[in-house]
Amino acid sequence: MSTSDQDWPLVTPAELLRLAADPCAADNFSPLGATPFLLFDAGGDVPPEPELPRLAAWLRELPCPSIGIATAPTALTTLCDVVLENAAAARPLLRTIRQSPIAAAVLVQVLRATEKLELAAALSAESLAYSTLQAGPEFRRWLAANRGAAPAMAGDAGPAVIMARDGEQLVLELNRPSRRNGMSVEMRDALIETLQLVLCDASIRRVRIGGRGKCFSTGGELSEFGSAPDPATAHVVRSLALPGRLLAACAARVEVRLHGACIGSGIEFPAFAGRVLAAGDTYIQLPELHFGLIPGAGGCVSIARRIGRQRTAWLALTAQRIKAPQALRWGLIDAVEEG
Repeated sequence: MSTSDQDWPLVTPAELLRLAADPCAADNFSPLGATPFLLFDAGGDVPPEPELPRLAAWLRELPCPSIGIATAPTALTTLCDVVLENAAAARPLLRTIRQSPIAAAVLVQVLRATEKLELAAALSAESLAYSTLQAGPEFRRWLAANRGAAPAMAGDAGPAVIMARDGEQLVLELNRPSRRNGMSVEMRDALIETLQLVLCDASIRRVRIGGRGKCFSTGGELSEFGSAPDPATAHVVRSLALPGRLLAACAARVEVRLHGACIGSGIEFPAFAGRVLAAGDTYIQLPELHFGLIPGAGGCVSIARRIGRQRTAWLALTAQRIKAPQALRWGLIDAVEEG
């Protein structure tokens, strides 16, 4: 096994085949093992074609992220969780994986499992995984250091979601700019109510969703994290009250307009829409692994079905921001509106 100049193991294709044949090898590549990731050369000599199905099955069962290094597509790049052009680019991923190895493992397992599931089953799988992590040591550690004395109160007048009807069009605006339109319980319930209206009223032919203030949404209201009575109940609540599920049901009629920060559920939710437009100042980020969690507002499904599981894994494992032009190239948004 060779090592890169960053001193982390870089597995060759030949070594990868030997690992796949060893029933104990996966024990070393897991959140509980010596290395909570597998970094391998995906651009080297590709194993013989008859060996690829066995290798693909082993990698899908691997209890950690697999990161392939290749400058061009090969038969191996389709098998890994993330593809990078060089080993140095793995640095931010490995930093996050080492910080939250359990959440990183659960993330890629969910992305693999939900890739071909129907929407309802995929959302249930994500929610169950999210609930598991809510009871885990990484989230508990984050919560102990960041739990607020009480949920933050918004200082904005009016309901959390403003509705305006104009003929066949319904315009919705997130209306908690003082909290950067954080997806609080209040905001969640307001979105559910408005989307239920859309689903019940066929005369609403078009829906436009935006956000007031400096940004569309900075995602889940952090001051409410950990406020559910227990993870099992939290899963049931998500099963009954997930705005993204309703948005997916009326997606063909919905256009979402993004601007500024679109973080966590602030991009997971709009990614369900049939059309997503973004202002030039839009940036997107999935920071959940820093909390010991995975995207839990449907993002493992909505985002992955727009850009694929490998790019979704990259977004979550790096927690890096991407700007509107890159999101457009990937297909996460459908157009950029300047001005």
